[in-house]
Amino acid sequence: MSDCEHIWKMTNIEFGFIAFEKCSHCQAVRTHFTVDEESGDEYREGDCLWSRVENAQSFRFDLQCTKCNLAVKYHDLMGLLYCTSCMEDCEVEKIQKECAARKTWILVAFGFLPAKKDKPFPPHKLEILTDYFNQRRDTTRSRMKIVSHDLIEKFSLCKGEFIHDRGMLSLEVPEERKPLL
Repeated sequence: MSDCEHIWKMTNIEFGFIAFEKCSHCQAVRTHFTVDEESGDEYREGDCLWSRVENAQSFRFDLQCTKCNLAVKYHDLMGLLYCTSCMEDCEVEKIQKECAARKTWILVAFGFLPAKKDKPFPPHKLEILTDYFNQRRDTTRSRMKIVSHDLIEKFSLCKGEFIHDRGMLSLEVPEERKPLL
């Protein structure tokens, strides 16, 4: 990168949904980002019969430096997840407990499922996201750290909450958190 002390701003902000699809044949789960809340029809790909099982309201964006105009595309990001400490053995929860003593709060950068083990979320993009959220904070009081969703081994049991504009679709807050899948 350059010698610029980047000041990041969000660009290309898109509100929508993370659509979770499940195959009734092999039970695999995959995701995509859509602006359409409707579930759509089942469809077949080879032996797999895919249907949408859940939507999660979210947003995605890119970042651009206001000083040098460097643009960082986040096409591999579908949203940010707040960890609710629902699974003690989850790697994100372990990091969260470790960082809490240093007043560092964790957000999870959520990408596409199935997560590609050979191509995890790029660490330099996680660092840029972390910088973006910390540049707007009094970091003497607390900090943010962004980690990758591939640290969540049992995502189907996760009760994390996607960060979004809560007023976008409904005036009512859900009474109880449930696993996404």
